[in-house]
Amino acid sequence: MAGRHSFAELRARMSPEAKAKAEAEALRLDEEMDLAEIRRALKLSQEEIGQTLQIGQGSVAKIEKRADMYVSTLRRFIEAMGGELEIVARFRNHTVKITNFAELSGNTSSADTSKHSGFHED
Repeated sequence: MAGRHSFAELRARMSPEAKAKAEAEALRLDEEMDLAEIRRALKLSQEEIGQTLQIGQGSVAKIEKRADMYVSTLRRFIEAMGGELEIVARFRNHTVKITNFAELSGNTSSADTSKHSGFHED
């Protein structure tokens, strides 16, 4: 597998037309999407995400299909696409951003990682 590439590097390789089209598509999308829909809307391939996360394309496909995963896995996946994960609880009369997970950014423990990729796979 090729070396790790940041989202900024991958984005820099895109033509101005492709960047504009990706931005327009991202703005058009609904508020609710699964990971694969987000990735496709950003015009990123599973291979590109895999390179950023240092995992194979097959592992990216598995993560996209999961309904249950560690918060750290979801955070890294979102960050690989250039985003930032926020966990929010919505109540009848108010919304609260949960801050417990902010400390996970960049800090993964051995309890929530697989030995090869930094991702737990069932």
